[in-house]
Amino acid sequence: MDQFSRTEMILGKDAIDTLARSSVAVFGIGGVGGAAVEALARAGVGKIAICDDDSVCLTNINRQIIATHKTLGRDKVDVMAERIRDINPKAEVIGIKCFYGKDTAGQFDLSDFNYIIDAVDTVTAKLLLVENAQKVHVPIISCMGTGNKVDPTGLEVADIYKTTVCPLAKVMRKELRARGIKSLKVVFSKEQPVAPSEDEKFSCKNNCICPPTSTKHCEKRRAIPGSTVFVPNVAGIIMAGEVVRELVGA
Repeated sequence: MDQFSRTEMILGKDAIDTLARSSVAVFGIGGVGGAAVEALARAGVGKIAICDDDSVCLTNINRQIIATHKTLGRDKVDVMAERIRDINPKAEVIGIKCFYGKDTAGQFDLSDFNYIIDAVDTVTAKLLLVENAQKVHVPIISCMGTGNKVDPTGLEVADIYKTTVCPLAKVMRKELRARGIKSLKVVFSKEQPVAPSEDEKFSCKNNCICPPTSTKHCEKRRAIPGSTVFVPNVAGIIMAGEVVRELVGA
């Protein structure tokens, strides 16, 4: 018996061995990405790379698995790396503290990974990550919008060109089509977004409490969505589940 014995009962020893040899990169360690990393670690993925340039903020506590009062102000990558090692001490963890963009993409050899999870929240970064993953023929799954939504049962897995309702998916479809990208597996929701409250007391734009170490101060952001623990975390677990199933051929 070992910590993965319950998984082995369902997937078999060969699958466990495959996961231990597999490497997955997760970009964005927020509500979606943090839950995805947690699930990958508990599934026994042997090598996990995590990329994020942000630090833990008080407003992350309502939904992000690494956010507690003890971790406030710390780099998300450091906190997540510690959590992975606590779950599976044998796992190799690669922590990268940066934002994935044109200036930093050269730091990553995406061909080193068996799968990539896109949990970043900007269209520019998503498009670049998808383009570069597909250039080296590494499978990627991308998360669409989870903000301003409350129903996790509305989440689906589909090709980007079969998505509806989601505003982010609409933008991604247009931009991917323009780049000649014909397919992309995504997690999305058909739930209509809830209009967030404009009450001044909830406004992060005017009352930003991001820690000094944060790279994403609210007054610089175009829009700040509301979010719950349910939708982003379930989206992250769904993404990890898709990755694991594909890696082991389940």
